[in-house]
Amino acid sequence: MTSPTPFVFVIDDDESVRKGLRRLLRSANYESEVFKSASDFLARPPHPGPACVIVDVQMPGLNGIDFQQALIQRRREEQLVFITGYGNIPMCARVMKAGAVDFLSKPFKSRELLKCIENALHRSAEQRRRAAERNEACRLLDLLTPREFEVMQLVITGMLNKQVGGELGVAEKTVKVHRGRLMQKLGVTSVAELVQLVQKAGVPLLARSETKVECCSSQIAR
Repeated sequence: MTSPTPFVFVIDDDESVRKGLRRLLRSANYESEVFKSASDFLARPPHPGPACVIVDVQMPGLNGIDFQQALIQRRREEQLVFITGYGNIPMCARVMKAGAVDFLSKPFKSRELLKCIENALHRSAEQRRRAAERNEACRLLDLLTPREFEVMQLVITGMLNKQVGGELGVAEKTVKVHRGRLMQKLGVTSVAELVQLVQKAGVPLLARSETKVECCSSQIAR
């Protein structure tokens, strides 16, 4: 399946800025859309692929900083590049701390903005890749029965089958059966691979000092 095309969005209430940025993006062979307000952009369905949003800080209605917070609250993943003619250090620090890729003061050089866009799209693609891996790992772990999940949690701490059986109050032979089934369901052949899959899913690893396991697959953090 072909991955969705990367997209660059521009949000600026100044028509001349929108036109200039659209020409620049076209010359750099980027697919793009422009919006005169942040509200107009939020009304658009999220782009399914890597996305960079170039957004002005000072705009009527929803300004750039409030727009960033709106994306965070909605758990949107577009990567932001701020542009402004009225920037200051506290403002820059605030948006960068909240996850912006960069903060450029007008006027800026075209190559400077294009480099920011490149970085934003790369970060967006990596973020989407990690999210896809996490979702697939969670899907696989959801295939496990509650008992298989308990066995898995103890196996990844390094416990031997006999130790796992003692912890759960079952026979070593029973642990071997559960262990074989869970490894087959998850498509892994070693404890190292199992640990990697669990980490991708965001499941906290138990310490060896912890005792009875109470988690089940429905408790995987998403």
